[in-house]
Amino acid sequence: MSFVIEMVETQEQPTLILKTVTPVSELPKILGKAFMDIVTHIMELGEQPVGPAFVGYFNMDMERLELEIGFPVSKPLPGKGDILAGNIPAGKQVSCMYKGPYMEMPPAYEEIEKWIKDNGYKPLGPVYEHYYNSPEEVPESELLTKIVFLVE
Repeated sequence: MSFVIEMVETQEQPTLILKTVTPVSELPKILGKAFMDIVTHIMELGEQPVGPAFVGYFNMDMERLELEIGFPVSKPLPGKGDILAGNIPAGKQVSCMYKGPYMEMPPAYEEIEKWIKDNGYKPLGPVYEHYYNSPEEVPESELLTKIVFLVE
């Protein structure tokens, strides 16, 4: 399978997020509720998300994943309760659009990591997955996920 890998320079992106630590097995249950809670808050503020839902992965410990779950928004917005104002930092991003089941993403990650190394960059901070659809909307084979590494 071949992957199209791109690098872009981006501005800081305001977000509204929830932070949590969870085993990977609990992820589907946690994400659905978190996405709904955040969207509800954004709409209560009279705003709309300006892009797809995302998860920032701060580690790859499958028993204790450190996550930032959120949506990009048009401007800094106030949080509420567990929902926090956040941002995706400005800078270089290396990304790849992946199509298929979530459990079959490792080869895409490997290709991006190889591209980053081969081109003399170093990964920074979390890895983001932006979800353009969901398993409730389309078959697993049609899931679209943009994988984004921040680099220096």
